[in-house]
Amino acid sequence: MGNIFVKKPKITDVDRAILSLKTQRRKLGQYQQQLADIELASKQKAVFDSLKAGNNAIKAIQSEINLEDVQKLMDDTEEAKAYQDEINAILGEKLSAEDEEEILAEFENLESQVTLQDMPEVPFGVLPPEEVLDLPAVPKEPVVSKVAEEDEAEIVLKRKVLEEPLPA
Repeated sequence: MGNIFVKKPKITDVDRAILSLKTQRRKLGQYQQQLADIELASKQKAVFDSLKAGNNAIKAIQSEINLEDVQKLMDDTEEAKAYQDEINAILGEKLSAEDEEEILAEFENLESQVTLQDMPEVPFGVLPPEEVLDLPAVPKEPVVSKVAEEDEAEIVLKRKVLEEPLPA
């Protein structure tokens, strides 16, 4: 019975408006979460569809390739490599001194034939008069330009200025 004098809190219009705003904010958050979930599900479906299309493409390509053909190709490649290794081994063997001398002699013979055939003939004697060039005579004294003399004078003047002591 001591509760008779306790005041009951009054709910005002402002309190109701705040409660309404909080409720709306909570619903807005729920809607945003639903939109995010829908967007995520849409992206997951697109990824799934892409994976499915990729898988179908791989299956189509694999159906065109026969495993026996791939194995035969690999065997042929291995045989070709072994054949090339044999050729390299034969070519890589060291030659005897006699073989090397014969090869060098044949090379020199071929080289002399090529150089004699490919060389143009060199004219002997004086050039014909129409090919003689008329050039001016070369000066016997060194040529000094006025610009070089002026530059040298400026350099000497600058040195003098730099060497003079500054007044105290």
